[in-house]
Amino acid sequence: MPSGPRILLIAERFPPDLGGLARSGARTAGSLARLDAQVDVLTWTRTLPPGALQSLDAGEVAASARGATLHRLGLFGQTDTSMQHTLDVLDFLHSQRRYQLVWGHYLSPPGFMAVTFAGLAGIPSTVSARGNDVDQAMFPPGDFARLLWTLQRATVLTAASGDLGRKMTMLLGHDPGVEVIPNAVDTTLFRPGPADPALRERLGIQPGELVLGFSGELRHKKGVPFLLSALSEVRKVRPACLLVIGEVRSREQEHLTAFRAEHPEDAARILVTGRLDAPEDVAAHLRLCDVYLQPSLWDGMPNAMLEAMACARVVVASDAGGIPEAIDSGHNGFLVPKALLNHLGQAVIDVLSLSEERRATIGAAARARIEERFQAQAEAAALQRVLDRTIPKASS
Repeated sequence: MPSGPRILLIAERFPPDLGGLARSGARTAGSLARLDAQVDVLTWTRTLPPGALQSLDAGEVAASARGATLHRLGLFGQTDTSMQHTLDVLDFLHSQRRYQLVWGHYLSPPGFMAVTFAGLAGIPSTVSARGNDVDQAMFPPGDFARLLWTLQRATVLTAASGDLGRKMTMLLGHDPGVEVIPNAVDTTLFRPGPADPALRERLGIQPGELVLGFSGELRHKKGVPFLLSALSEVRKVRPACLLVIGEVRSREQEHLTAFRAEHPEDAARILVTGRLDAPEDVAAHLRLCDVYLQPSLWDGMPNAMLEAMACARVVVASDAGGIPEAIDSGHNGFLVPKALLNHLGQAVIDVLSLSEERRATIGAAARARIEERFQAQAEAAALQRVLDRTIPKASS
């Protein structure tokens, strides 16, 4: 049994929820448990009755969060009711577990709730900026006052990228010593290898057809219009399909319907896998991709892009958020300025015109960058620094 500090991690999304935010929350919980911390996770869900609390022991959580205890709390119809009830539940859990640190995974609402409860309980807190949470709250109709209050009150600030750390420092007007916790990729699962011809056939990829890949939940912030226009542009010169490794957010279906009406032949070459729970299945699909696309409008450090790089895929991405911290354009991938994403299609065509040897060299350099900077040991070292700063006796 772990004998280290008791930590409560509050996460808005957590497996079995989809997306990079859920996966990174599970990975953080599991990594803290491997540092001998006693980790509880509280997450919200609409799959339980409002106000219902369900606790799962360490053997029932996602493999990446192994060692943590998961508490799922049913949401009410109104956010304020849900948050007030959450405080009551946190108080109950704290009375049973006596936490030494509260960790908010994403700035709002988890970060705000973590700082609020920690302040009431008289214990340290840390909040982790993960993606566009800073940008969303900075501008109307975002709640700038709540964002600033959260950043000011947290004991330690962490971020998924240096870019997010710089934004938080700017908002505070001083350097709080933001800890950048790099996303970690399991390079034993996400590795280079030959494409599976049986999988190509099962997905309906046609012989000789190039595969443009995207992984995760397809939604507006990931650059949906630019992905679709790039597919059309590439298909004017080469047979190609767009492989979406994951799902399309429901609100984007209208966008796809409009594209289908205007470009029916191109839309017919959009292949959506649906939900894939096993990382090895995601990796097998990534290995089918000739080019991986990440045209994010806003982002932190996208897990899916790092996984594609670990599979030695050639990545064409925007320069949003922390993406340039992973990609050196022309060396281990290619960047398109986020203000010029209408040129994404031409960038892909240019990449496809490179020799196979050149593309292989770029893919190998992408894999090397993941092995150098985005491994579990780098994440664990950053997490330990957070524990040392918030609970000084945690490392003794």
